[in-house]
Amino acid sequence: MPSVTRKPSSADSRRQVAEEQVYDAVGRLLAAGESYTGLSVQRIIDAAGVARSTFYAHFPDKSHLLRRLADRMRQDVYDLGDAWTRIDNSLPGLVQTFENAVAFYRAHQPLLAAIGQTAVYEPSLRDFFSSGLESFQTRVIEHLRERQAAGLTDPSLDPVKAARIIVVGGAQAIADHIERDDGSGDSAFARELAMTWWFGTYSRPVTPVQ
Repeated sequence: MPSVTRKPSSADSRRQVAEEQVYDAVGRLLAAGESYTGLSVQRIIDAAGVARSTFYAHFPDKSHLLRRLADRMRQDVYDLGDAWTRIDNSLPGLVQTFENAVAFYRAHQPLLAAIGQTAVYEPSLRDFFSSGLESFQTRVIEHLRERQAAGLTDPSLDPVKAARIIVVGGAQAIADHIERDDGSGDSAFARELAMTWWFGTYSRPVTPVQ
């Protein structure tokens, strides 16, 4: 029976190439110190090397472009955490996961700042962090329940409340750390955050039932 999987067309390939050119251009401009609110579409087009018609065929406006960039970042961050829950499940693996997460956020700090600035007047961006955290929080809840069923995590632990505390709290701690630290303390921070997750939630001593 012939395959029904649709092969990428040349149009799909051209579309992807054009989008990547725009994404890369915005990343370079932000890394160079330019603010997203101050960037004109023409400036982005010139840096990306695409035609104005090509830009607007993919992105109706700058806000739409930033939302697309935010979605890509959100998925990348989710994938970092999800890989640990499905593949490693060890304390050293969690330390490495947080080292990778801190490095990722630090490398994308200009884009995060742009999202934060634009979210002030762009409602669709206001839920960037909350919606991204919700999907990862759901996975952490599942993971904690899996570990409880296997006898690896305190059965009295409330997976929903615990997941919210460590996921939301962890994200806020990373953001605060990147703002305050020059990068020299990243490894130590990642280790402490991992230890807090591991011994505070994943492998905390079993508490007697009251």
